[in-house]
Amino acid sequence: MSAATASPSAATAAPQTFEIRPFSGAVGAEIIGLDLTRSINDQDFARIHRAHLDHHVVVFRDQQITPQQQIDFSRRFGVLQIHVLKQFLLANHPEILIVSNIIENGQNIGLGDAGKFWHSDLSYKELPSLGSMLHAQELPSEGGDTLFADMHKAWDNLPEALRKAVEGRSAAHSYTARYSETKFEGNWRPTLTPEQLAQVAEVVHPVVRTHPENGRKALFVSEGFTTRIVGLPEDESQQLLTELYAHSVLPQNIYRHQWQPHDLVFWDNRSLIHLAAGCPAHLRRKLYRTTIQGDAPF
Repeated sequence: MSAATASPSAATAAPQTFEIRPFSGAVGAEIIGLDLTRSINDQDFARIHRAHLDHHVVVFRDQQITPQQQIDFSRRFGVLQIHVLKQFLLANHPEILIVSNIIENGQNIGLGDAGKFWHSDLSYKELPSLGSMLHAQELPSEGGDTLFADMHKAWDNLPEALRKAVEGRSAAHSYTARYSETKFEGNWRPTLTPEQLAQVAEVVHPVVRTHPENGRKALFVSEGFTTRIVGLPEDESQQLLTELYAHSVLPQNIYRHQWQPHDLVFWDNRSLIHLAAGCPAHLRRKLYRTTIQGDAPF
């Protein structure tokens, strides 16, 4: 799937001067000098789109944008997905999911425990996410890092025995796979209504997917949402998944993002899995997330 058609104003927008600076480690790049409060012309957008495909996660520094500006920029890449937990959507902006540990009047204002297990956003949907954008609103003075693991590298370097074991196989994904685990104690996790449960029924995707834009293969399983490998006995399935998970998050595959004020981080859920490292509960953390719909994995 290619990026969405630009808005009419983008065609006439003035060019911007910005630098795409790859990180020295496994994955990722930062984009310096771009102002997302301004319209992005087609040529500049093409550079951004290319950087996202090449580096899998791009960090736009110091973006003091409004929720609507985040939504508008996200829509350049495709249709936006609305999260099933509607109680955590930003008022008047349902395209934005609030990710936060802040409690007001005895209730979380946002999803307080997002990302405690490695996962690819919305892999539990028939059309999983192309990518997610997370914009820093309030950051803690310590902790709060986000880790990203390159699943193309994980596949490229998979031992031959594991490669043969998973080629051609599919796996089941479920939003509720770990919903009630004790790792979430202390965070308010609402009981899903029958309507919400219907929106997150189990789906099946290939264990190894092909990226629709760059053509590369990537592992597409995660401890957060993958429940089993279809067609294998339970013990064999779990053993194989455990080995895949361990291999996916080897240090050489990982970029650890240490948040700076007003960072906007945009990652490719077709190429990466990610993990929230967490922060002390008494330190406030709030971010706004938009999620772009992708294609059915193949």
